Amino acid sequence: MKYLTRTIWILSLVSLFNDISSEILYPVMPLFLSSIGFSSVLIGLLEGCAEATAGLSKGYFGRWSDVTGRRLPFVNAGYLLSAVSKPMLAAFTNPLWIFSARATDRLGKGVRTAARDAILSDECTPENKGKVFGFHKGMDTLGATIGPVIALVFLYYYPAHYTWIFLIAFVPALLGTLLTFFVKEKKIEPSTKPSFRLSQTFDYLKTSSVDYRKLVAALLLFALFNSSDLFLLMRIKQSGFSDQYVIGCYILYNLVFALAAFPLGHLADKFGMKKTLLFGFSIFIIVYAGFGFNSSFAGFVLLFMLYGIYAASTDGISKALISNMVPKTETASAIGTYSGLSSIMVLLASTLAGIIWNYVSPEAVFITSAIGVSVVVMFLFSLQLKEK
Repeated sequence: MKYLTRTIWILSLVSLFNDISSEILYPVMPLFLSSIGFSSVLIGLLEGCAEATAGLSKGYFGRWSDVTGRRLPFVNAGYLLSAVSKPMLAAFTNPLWIFSARATDRLGKGVRTAARDAILSDECTPENKGKVFGFHKGMDTLGATIGPVIALVFLYYYPAHYTWIFLIAFVPALLGTLLTFFVKEKKIEPSTKPSFRLSQTFDYLKTSSVDYRKLVAALLLFALFNSSDLFLLMRIKQSGFSDQYVIGCYILYNLVFALAAFPLGHLADKFGMKKTLLFGFSIFIIVYAGFGFNSSFAGFVLLFMLYGIYAASTDGISKALISNMVPKTETASAIGTYSGLSSIMVLLASTLAGIIWNYVSPEAVFITSAIGVSVVVMFLFSLQLKEK
């Protein structure tokens, strides 16, 4: 595995530590926010603002990275912002402060994501890009498996000690941030455009290739039907199962995701990234249709395992495919534009899912998504894409 360079290993370890930190908080945040008086509406507003912050900043900072020809400063700053946000949550419980802390965390994600993915892309060739992105995503998701386990063990012995959870989460986040300073970036030529304004965040779409725009259109249409995973967890809870079962399914999903990401990246390099995406989206249809009709715990376990296969087939692979379709000097802009727009679409999808959940039925949320993604699969299948 000579293609797994020192830089790829370091960035993968950084993602592992950062996801341990983030996912320690995943099962805790709703409990913590409720304990300090946040209503469900305020929690939804908080997460919506956080998602919008991440979405808008990904495109902006990705473009800035290409304009300056620099990657590493954005990676350093992005992980540092997210690390600092963890102890911020432990400091005060004022709603405005909580909003600021969550915005800082998501801003950090927006600052680093496109630049980090561009470094990964520069470290590999089109022939092994699926394996590299799959390996990185596998390490990232391994952290997402370890984090909730740490939180569950801690809360088992120290119930409701939420402040300490935020301080514990700061430790792996800080370790990941320190590791970023050992990354050596390759020099690239800056963009010919010397500067740009915030209003031009998504202007890359105007100058990008037709194939890139077609692929992004398909991926964004998919994102419109892919609401937050919170609805999957809510579906288990709504079926009468305890919090332990809910979090257990989430851990199982992340474990399958982590184990499958690298092998599926290898298959993507061998059989084609578009085919792998189509496979993943087809699994998504099965999973969401299953959530629409299933009510047994054994069924949910199977569906979450399949959901891990879907995620491993699509998450890193979509970025790898995008990076194969654009020049190296535009990688951060291309991935940042897609990631930013995708975050906004997920926010819309989650809002629509919430409306359908409340005014129609929970089952209708998943059946609607399954039908919508079926259309996306047909659209993506019809596309003739040229990779560089």
